[in-house]
Amino acid sequence: MIVLSGGTGTPKLLDGLRHVLPEEDITVVVNTAEDLWVSGNLITPDIDTVLYLLSDRIDKEKWWGVRNDTFSTHEAMKLAGHDEGMMIGDLDRATHIMRSELLRQDLSLTEAIRKMTSSFGIRSRILPMSDDPVSTMITTSSGRIHFQDFWVKQHGESDVSEVSQDGIEDASISPGVIEALEKEDEVLIGPSNPITSIGPIINLPGMRKILKEKKVVAVSPIIGREPISGPAGKLMSACGLDVSSAGVAECYNDILDAMVLDVRDEAAGDAIKDMGIEVFFKDTLMRSVDISKDLAESIIDIFNTI
Repeated sequence: MIVLSGGTGTPKLLDGLRHVLPEEDITVVVNTAEDLWVSGNLITPDIDTVLYLLSDRIDKEKWWGVRNDTFSTHEAMKLAGHDEGMMIGDLDRATHIMRSELLRQDLSLTEAIRKMTSSFGIRSRILPMSDDPVSTMITTSSGRIHFQDFWVKQHGESDVSEVSQDGIEDASISPGVIEALEKEDEVLIGPSNPITSIGPIINLPGMRKILKEKKVVAVSPIIGREPISGPAGKLMSACGLDVSSAGVAECYNDILDAMVLDVRDEAAGDAIKDMGIEVFFKDTLMRSVDISKDLAESIIDIFNTI
């Protein structure tokens, strides 16, 4: 199975999926449009979350970073007047340094992540959506800024008028992703932000055409009128979409066969069915790994029925 992933929501589902499928049968295609260079190293937030989850090192209190990490380097740099703008843990920084050194040796991002996946003892494949740089940019009342500046530095508080991905028109689907899609027929869109996490993946040139030939199931990251986490609501509104599971379905409508909504969101079902999409209701809050496992098992059953 191929899973399209951003941060937080989809890794929680992956945590269940890896308990019901052999890990080597899972391929994760990860958003890279939130990546950026900080203090000389490339940070890939969504990839790192998946790396840390599948190597059993993730901090499940925050769902990012390494469990029990320290921040000595960050604090020392800050005291010296170098504010990185985000809290980077010492163990997390080691990941960034290793990846950046591989890139400076002229490896592609795909090759660098493959080496790191192996060194972390991960049996699943983790693939960046593209080896080309793509940057999600947010237009606010104070100007146009990178997504990380909006979400980390400004805590998502600014009003948003536009969301765009710089470089997406010239970016190519990574060779590893193309190879995986040639072999797999089932694609799961995880419950990540449809605008800034999943949007860049499916909007790569040629990706929607490929996905139209696959069985595609999505899990909604929204219950009622509220995202389960993150700034999806504000960003969907800026893109002219209804903040609802129906709005998420509209993002994926041309590629989607079925959609999983939370059991508390039955009111959204009819509008999605009217789009020709099958609808299933499950517990999607994933407050525990057991709930994640139950959801993963249900998704496997859905793929077998569509």
